[in-house]
Amino acid sequence: MTKPEPQKPTPRKPSPPGRTKIMKALATLLKAKDFNSITTAQIAAKAGVTEGLIYKYFKDKRHLLYEVLNDHFKSFLVGIDRAINDESSSLARLSIIIKTTIESYAANRVFARILLIEVRNNPDYFNCDAYSLVRIYAATILKIIRQGQADGEIDQDVDPYVFRQVILGAIEHACLGQVLFGSTMDTRQVSDAICRILFKGVQNI
Repeated sequence: MTKPEPQKPTPRKPSPPGRTKIMKALATLLKAKDFNSITTAQIAAKAGVTEGLIYKYFKDKRHLLYEVLNDHFKSFLVGIDRAINDESSSLARLSIIIKTTIESYAANRVFARILLIEVRNNPDYFNCDAYSLVRIYAATILKIIRQGQADGEIDQDVDPYVFRQVILGAIEHACLGQVLFGSTMDTRQVSDAICRILFKGVQNI
């Protein structure tokens, strides 16, 4: 049975100022410190609020982290949708997603490290809002692949799920060195190379 595609979340009401300050404070602290070494007292001090206010809006520090990731990934998805909206070619749309994802990871190394490495060790991550957006991202890729097959652009013999995993795996492995060790990367060169290799193998020619 085919799993239903995740639905896009409904827009939230504007966040209370205190909640917004707390989220921005954690995002700022993450640029200089490891998540596990950051205390709620430090977050409160950075935000200019009482420590108790954190627990008014968030269950705990990890829930706060997931909400920060949720906001970050939500903005990322909006950018993806805008970028692919006017493209009719499925391979062109996949190329945009690959390039945009790599550029986002390179520009936001803190969030890339958390998304690619840290949160996956916690089972509760897979039930949070941030992960629901990751599922939407993955579903978008799958939908484009299937459309490409329907249009005759992508070979019908290609397994859409396997091709999606290959795309995601290529992106992650290309970015891991930068995320883990801070190495430099020519994002355009890397994304172009990935697209050239992957697309030659699936094109219906």
